[in-house]
Amino acid sequence: MSFMKASDAISGKQAKCFVTIDGNVHEIFYARTGTCTIEKVKADVPSLGRTNVGKKSTGWNGTGTLTIYYVTSLFRELMIRYIKTGQDFNFDMQIVNEDPQSSAGRQAIAVKNCNLDSLVLAQFDATTEDVLEEELAFSFDDADLLEQFTQIS
Repeated sequence: MSFMKASDAISGKQAKCFVTIDGNVHEIFYARTGTCTIEKVKADVPSLGRTNVGKKSTGWNGTGTLTIYYVTSLFRELMIRYIKTGQDFNFDMQIVNEDPQSSAGRQAIAVKNCNLDSLVLAQFDATTEDVLEEELAFSFDDADLLEQFTQIS
C-alpha cells in the first residue's frame, strides 16, 4: 500500500501570481489568496425507460477570486478608465505553485481574458486591528496548463 509523504503536500505560501494588463506584467506579490474555478454547464437529457435524468456537458464558465491587500491602485485606475471612457479591460493571470519540499515539482496555470466583476473603490475600517484587504471577483474564458506537477511516488 502506498502513502503520500507529508512533505509532498503543496504549501500555498510558495505560490506566485502574475497578471498581464495592456502588455505589462505585474507580479501580484500582495495577494493573500486566489482561486480559479471551471464549472461545467450541463443540459438535462431525459430519456424513455430511465427513471433518472441524464446530463450532457454543453459548455463551461470560468470564475475566480483574488484576495489582495489594499495596497495598489492598479485595478482602480483601470476601473475608473472604464467608467469614464467605456473602454473595458481584460487581463491574463498566471499562477505558479512550486514548493521546494515537495517532489511534485512545479505547476503553472494561465487563465486568459479575465474581466473584473466588481471592485472596492475606497474603504476604511477604524473598528479593527486587521489590515485592509479586498476581494476581486472575475470571470475568464480560456485557460492553459503551462507546466504540470510530476507524479509523486
